[in-house]
Order: sequence, then structure tokens, then C-alpha cells
Amino acid sequence: MAQRFLYVARLRQGPNIPILQRKRLTLSEYIELYQQITGCTACGLSEGRTNAVPGEGSQDADIMFIGEAPGYYEDRDGRPFIGQAGKLLDEMLAKIGLDRKDVYVTNMVKCRPPKNRDPLLEELSSCAPYLDKQIEIISPRVIVCLGRFSFSKFFPGEAISKARGKPRDWRNIKIYPMYHPAAGLHNPGLKPAIEKDFRNLPALIEQVNQATQSEPAPEQAPPKQLSMFE
Repeated sequence: MAQRFLYVARLRQGPNIPILQRKRLTLSEYIELYQQITGCTACGLSEGRTNAVPGEGSQDADIMFIGEAPGYYEDRDGRPFIGQAGKLLDEMLAKIGLDRKDVYVTNMVKCRPPKNRDPLLEELSSCAPYLDKQIEIISPRVIVCLGRFSFSKFFPGEAISKARGKPRDWRNIKIYPMYHPAAGLHNPGLKPAIEKDFRNLPALIEQVNQATQSEPAPEQAPPKQLSMFE
């Protein structure tokens, strides 16, 4: 069961991307959340699904990709980004020295909307606590927002066409918006922009890595001087 939720794998060093400082997490947190998502009936999408699609990837990934919603193949197999958009995502990752086991991939909503329509506000709201918990557990340093729905979670009201490729700060996380891979399939004219944004991702990760390494250690209070009567 947990295997479909995540790949528990050691991150490998890609040729072009530095691997950031790892975090120590527990598998039980993932399994509990997985069970909550796969058993969820909070909105109407649960009535027509074949499988809920929680997400998958490295349990200690520093890079999280957030898409929009599962499609036909994702609903069939219970895994995110395994259709044509997923193949394009895999190709882009490979070009910068990563594969799916190096990152974490999920969606805004965990069940497929009918006929692949856009998710409704109530559906996004129902799934929001799950995504928030995923972000809390994975604790990524970089979140790549694939498409307008994902980006609007962090910066509502802004157009993805103007924001793409420009990192933003959100709490202690870098938000990196780009077009959804499916947009490049439906509109080939957008594919060069997607490729460019992926090529710039290693530099962003290097920047985050350097900033993390240069953070000063927290100050500690000097040890208390004990008296002979203490």
C-alpha cells in the first residue's frame, strides 16, 4: 500500500543538481495520510473515482511538484503523472539530472474530475488539508507549481503566464511557478517556455542550497554558573 504512495529511496546525486540537506522523517506519517486520502468522501469526486491519487516520490524530497488533478491513467492506477503529461515531466527531469524518485509529486485534488474538467472550488477546499499536510510532512525547500491552480494556492489572483519562471518566497519555501506539462501538449508553442523553466531549476536549487548552508547557527545561552550550594 505505502509503495504506491511514495518511493522510499535514497536521493542520488544528479549530474547537474546539488542535493540539499536531508531531513529525517517517519514512514508512519505517510501511511496514515495515504489511508486518509484513499478513504476520503469529503466531496462528490469520490463517487466517480476508481482510485484516489495521494502522490508519490522520495520521502525526504527537497523538491515538490504540485499539479492540478489526476487524469484517466492516474485514476486507473492510483499514481500521479503517468499519462502523456507525466512522460513529459519525466523527460524534463531527466534533462536536469533527476528522476521521479528524487522528487515528490502530487496534485491539488486527489480524485479525477469528470471528463477532466477543472476542479471546483469546493473540491479544492476539500483536498486542501491533505495537501497542507503533505507539505508539512515532506517539508520541501522548493515547490514547483505546475499550472495556475497550483500557483493560485500560494499566490491567488496572479496569472501563471506572467509569474512563470520567477521564484517567490512563501514562508520558508521557494515557490517556482511554471506551465503544466499538459499545457505544452495541448499548445506546442508553450513547450519552449516549459523547457526553459526546467533548465533554470538547478540554479534555483543551488541558490537555496547556498542560502541554507550560510544560515547562522542559532545562538545558545551561555551555561549557567553553578554555585557550591546548587
